[in-house]
Amino acid sequence: MQPFTYVAITNEGQAINTIAANQSAKFLAGGTNLLDDMKLGVENPPQLIDITGLPLDKVEKIAGSGVRIGAMVRNSDLAYHELIKTNYPVLSQALLSGASAQLRNMATTGGNLLQRTRCYYFRDTHSACNKREPGSGCSAIDGFNRIHALLGTSEKCIATHPSDMCVALAALDAVIRVKGPKGERTIPINEFYVPYGEDPAKENVLAHDELITAVDLPAIPYAKRSLYHKTRDRASYEFALASAAIVLDLDGKTIRAARIALGGVASKPWRSVEAEQSLAGKPATPDAFAAAASAAMANAKPQKFNAFKVELAKRTLVQALQDTVALA
Repeated sequence: MQPFTYVAITNEGQAINTIAANQSAKFLAGGTNLLDDMKLGVENPPQLIDITGLPLDKVEKIAGSGVRIGAMVRNSDLAYHELIKTNYPVLSQALLSGASAQLRNMATTGGNLLQRTRCYYFRDTHSACNKREPGSGCSAIDGFNRIHALLGTSEKCIATHPSDMCVALAALDAVIRVKGPKGERTIPINEFYVPYGEDPAKENVLAHDELITAVDLPAIPYAKRSLYHKTRDRASYEFALASAAIVLDLDGKTIRAARIALGGVASKPWRSVEAEQSLAGKPATPDAFAAAASAAMANAKPQKFNAFKVELAKRTLVQALQDTVALA
């Protein structure tokens, strides 16, 4: 780990001014991802700006009966909050499926949005990685790529987005609130992450001097019928091989509308409009679910060791749909 300076901030304006003055500085929240990467030499910020003292730790109702989640809300607090458990169970379940209880007690909402990939080669500084060192190559493409992405990849990078929370947020049409020197702006989560393209190191549209302050969840009455299903190598403390966040609006056994996002198989939390359109107006039957799963994975680009994830993702989505329909 390289030497760095540390400063603790308790004011949003001061936090923004401090990071704006140092283009290589990083905000420090829970540190569950950043500190790991610093120990590995993947990240080497010369300055850490501790923002754990910012008053951004509330979960509260907002106009229109939606919910605002402060960027510093801990994952464990969010998962067990009554507003989330009751109105957005898919988010609670996604949070509780991630990491360990100890990590959830530290990890924050804002930090989770910025979580870096768990690609072996990204985390190995001796390997070529366009995400870590642009232009150096992608070791994963010709390497052991069992955990890697099938959707949203490029010739430059096939790294998988690791978050569970963000998959649920994608299905819920969450909106990210940020603040910078030019003021405040809002970013729909499905516009927050950028395609890998020619520069996989650029993962989102956030400017260096912008601070995530909150995440807004819109009022979705039928979000009470929602579910997160995660398929992984072991039952706990493991990243998804495939996952699905489902929100269904049912009229009897007919699907009026569906919101579907996939995890573990894409370069970002993957909202599947194709699967949603396939289900709209259809009866909630196994055949309809299978068709939606096929639509969701139609553009998958498997690699040598992860082709099994195409079928795994389909089965994960079908199971998630079946379980969501079965909810009382």
